[in-house]
Amino acid sequence: MPPRNLPPRSETPTTPEDLINVAMVEDDAACLHALAHAVEAAPRLRMAWAAANLRTALARLPDEPIDVLLVDLGLPDGSGLDLIAAARGRWPDCAVMVSTIFGDETHVLRAIEAGAMGYVLKDLSAEELVEEIHSLHAGGSPINPMVARKLLMQRSTPPAAAPAPLAATPLSARESEVLRLIARGYTVEEVAGALGVSPHTVQTFVRRIYTKLQVNSRAEAVREGTRQGWLSAD
Repeated sequence: MPPRNLPPRSETPTTPEDLINVAMVEDDAACLHALAHAVEAAPRLRMAWAAANLRTALARLPDEPIDVLLVDLGLPDGSGLDLIAAARGRWPDCAVMVSTIFGDETHVLRAIEAGAMGYVLKDLSAEELVEEIHSLHAGGSPINPMVARKLLMQRSTPPAAAPAPLAATPLSARESEVLRLIARGYTVEEVAGALGVSPHTVQTFVRRIYTKLQVNSRAEAVREGTRQGWLSAD
């Protein structure tokens, strides 16, 4: 459960609809306490619930819709991956971000495949993590820079003597540009600003990308674009 006697938020939204409902699962009591305080003190964030293990978190999932779920992978009674999949199944619009000590390729890819949209390491301060929560809810895909670089380096392959031609992309030029910006972590608003179009137009492009690539999330779209060779590592 969230710690009691939390400090008041620095700003209070006028309506409950303005609040971003946050849940977190963390087995380190001190870390959980610090994060819960930071969330409660942050503008527009509401601490819905917190849990220290997988069993409690799974039991709390049906309580109310969650906008952002922050989850550790190494829980005392199971894997955070199971919680990610359960949360995405229960609340499809819930944005999941992993906060963990594991920065290797296997853990990152398994988390993304389970439905995570953000992946950060536990070297962030509570205040920095709050910023990443806002970014995630705004449509971004926060990922630790060192983790991202490691993934790109590990998954890069030396050029072959006779490289096979890339698969033809079904995306239009503008849809391809939107996908490239999404892969770089741009939010909908940032993509709109970069391309000089409205956020509504960007959302239309994103829906078309999902349909053409037969995916259901930004992470899946980026993974498919990378697999097909449509996205570069720069």
